[in-house]
Amino acid sequence: MPVSYRRDFLKMLGPGAAAVAGCNRSRPRPNLLVILTDDQGYGDFSCHGNLVLKTPNMDRLHSESVRFTDFHAAPMCTPTRGQLLSGQDACRNRATSVTGGRAVLRRELPTMASIFAENGYRTGVFGKWHLGDNYPYRPMDRGFERAVYFLGWGLISAPEFDNDYFNGRYRDQGVTKRFDGYCTDFWFAQAMDWMRERGARREPFFCYLPTNTPHGPAWVDPKYSEPYRKPGLPADFFGMIANLDENLGRLNAFLRETGLRDNTIVVFMTDNGGTGGSAFYNAGLRERKTSFYEGGHRVPCFVRWPAGGLRPAGDIAVPTQLQDILPTVIDLCGLKPPAGARFDGRSLAELLTGSRDALPDRMMVVQYSRDKLKMWDSCVIWGKWRLVLGKELYDVEADLGQQHDVAAGRPDVVARMRDYYEQWWAGLGPVLDDFLPISIGAAEENPALLSSSDWQDVYCDNQRTVSEGGGGPRGGPWSVYVESDGEYEIALSRWPPWLELPLTAGRAEQKMTFGSLPGGPALPIAAARLTIAGQEQSVRTAPSDRSAAMRVALTKGVKTNLQAWFQDARGNDLCGAYYANIRRL
Repeated sequence: MPVSYRRDFLKMLGPGAAAVAGCNRSRPRPNLLVILTDDQGYGDFSCHGNLVLKTPNMDRLHSESVRFTDFHAAPMCTPTRGQLLSGQDACRNRATSVTGGRAVLRRELPTMASIFAENGYRTGVFGKWHLGDNYPYRPMDRGFERAVYFLGWGLISAPEFDNDYFNGRYRDQGVTKRFDGYCTDFWFAQAMDWMRERGARREPFFCYLPTNTPHGPAWVDPKYSEPYRKPGLPADFFGMIANLDENLGRLNAFLRETGLRDNTIVVFMTDNGGTGGSAFYNAGLRERKTSFYEGGHRVPCFVRWPAGGLRPAGDIAVPTQLQDILPTVIDLCGLKPPAGARFDGRSLAELLTGSRDALPDRMMVVQYSRDKLKMWDSCVIWGKWRLVLGKELYDVEADLGQQHDVAAGRPDVVARMRDYYEQWWAGLGPVLDDFLPISIGAAEENPALLSSSDWQDVYCDNQRTVSEGGGGPRGGPWSVYVESDGEYEIALSRWPPWLELPLTAGRAEQKMTFGSLPGGPALPIAAARLTIAGQEQSVRTAPSDRSAAMRVALTKGVKTNLQAWFQDARGNDLCGAYYANIRRL
């Protein structure tokens, strides 16, 4: 199985290497800026052949960059984010899904942020995190000293609820605040302010800028979508990309004006295959986000570093993946990784500097989960070959659109790729269904507000599912870890506590700046029940109660499940408790 490792970059490149990859001690270490857009597909760029969508600033970055044109993410966003930051396959780092208790990274793994911080870099994230809303998985728990972010997958996810893309809420080091204007403008502005300060102080930095756009809902100022308001076009989706492009232009101007451009490595990527624009133009790729065909996981990757001695701007068609980025930037920045760090990706520094044009032969696996992981729900990549779902074989050099399954004619290739996958799967170990717990009673986060987004193997991740009473009559369990001995108060609510609504209340549709969010029915809630650590409790509730609170004694070091749900006056189960506010007293 391929196991990546840290190379001695200077020895690898020879006597001239000190002039490359930021290793020259006579000049400052390079900065790193990683930009990750959400749900923008390979075809959502005019530089990739889209004849309607205009992306001049993305096109300019494309023209100035070394481009990996056979580059692969996960088909969904959280697995991609975990692979990027850990350098490990999603099935190994355990962030395999966007919800269902499977959207957090293993606590002990070093991250891109922690590695840069340990090497003297300042670290900041601005935008979408989606790798855990609670301690110990928040961005400031994983190496980011500056964290400006929001919860869940987006601003209308279950943990956020009733948030708007305009003048909405965000978290600043975990503290809830409000931003002015449009979310994407805000993320870019915050990132630039932070980088400006780092540059003025001559502090090397790693800035992570993951936007929540153009992920739906397609809410954007009409001035951006109006040029695309024509039959058959996804006008608002394209409008969100137009706004992103404008912000990228503003960012490039900022880097020039501050003198940061030349010695800042810019890595621009998207997190999965196409969505809103894929039906219009998909660059010849089959299917879209969530698919194991090429349209689900082939994404752009542009790398620019003017002062870094990279090869001339142009395309590199070698198959590569998200897991390669962390070992690559470790080499480019001359960092020392933690002892024992393991990466499933490998450094692409030699390709970027032009010291070689190919990598040693390797296979790669693309796999994620919506719920439980299943063997063969995957794509295996080997050069030009794609083994999809363990049985379909495609030659993407001859058939990019994957219209012709050639498995019957190449049983030798199928056998080798299946053998590789079986070894890879066996190496994952028996822990795929051992859920990573959220900490309760920790000094870093007390109280901790849990949401239905983290119910194990239950999809209740959206405002709509919460509003409509989805997720089943008992919801699902949360995996929790008790950080301290003591008495705990667990306050259960149907609606987010900040709405201050009674448990029994219904809600009308909510009008937002450029859209609306669904309401939900009233429910005859008259009681609540919970189970945790072998204890079971229940309490009657009044129609005006906003929450149902119970107290339990818990012992430090216990990993257990918490499950809570609401009942009617006759004891019939109605729905899970979508929110649990847990405070150690």
